[in-house]
Amino acid sequence: MKILIPTAKEMNTNVPSLEANPLRPESQAVLEELATYSVQELESFYKISAEKAQEEYERLQALKNGTVNSYPALYLFDGLMYRNIKRDNLSKVEQAYLEKHLMITSALYGVIPAFAPIAPHRLDFLMKLKVAGKSLKSHWQSAYEESLNGEELIFSLLSSEFETVFPKEVREKMVTFKFMEERDGKLKIHSTISKKARGAFLTALLENQVTSVEEIKKLSFAGFHYREDLSTGKELAFVK
Repeated sequence: MKILIPTAKEMNTNVPSLEANPLRPESQAVLEELATYSVQELESFYKISAEKAQEEYERLQALKNGTVNSYPALYLFDGLMYRNIKRDNLSKVEQAYLEKHLMITSALYGVIPAFAPIAPHRLDFLMKLKVAGKSLKSHWQSAYEESLNGEELIFSLLSSEFETVFPKEVREKMVTFKFMEERDGKLKIHSTISKKARGAFLTALLENQVTSVEEIKKLSFAGFHYREDLSTGKELAFVK
């Protein structure tokens, strides 16, 4: 069983650094393409300020030169979902669960273990980067597929941009989740609720050492409860 989560735009480098691993060939190819961009080109590519583009330029050059700091992926990313995941004071059992089951999907590093060392970077699959004439999704598809070889049960907390990098055969094995809030008798889904809920859900998985769909249906977390009437075999619904 594997649990998949995406990267996040917000990052926190005030965490202990790690020694970097050598970049895999697919990552090296993406980096070599990005490292050719000037500061001005990065400003346009990322749609960010000149100051942020300068920062990204320096990061990319340092990554290329092997002088960049790396951090455990689960602690580096610090978006809303990540801030709602239990990451501190983990028991040995909880740490082992995350090491065994949790994978993070990245447009620069591929599908990596939760605590793998990675460098801060900006990149997602919505960005129009070509690598050897291919889109980022096409470039990564076979490596993404390979990362889940032999896995029959996959819990996906990915956004569609990351999920669709996997080929259809892998996506058909995924169990996905939707998180809704009931207000004035109406069910609503919105980004903030979903991101917070994904983090709280992952926390519930690790605290309860969940490895099956049936166990998931019994979970209650952060005010959310499973709703069978709103679920299908491959998409489980939780309502707050």
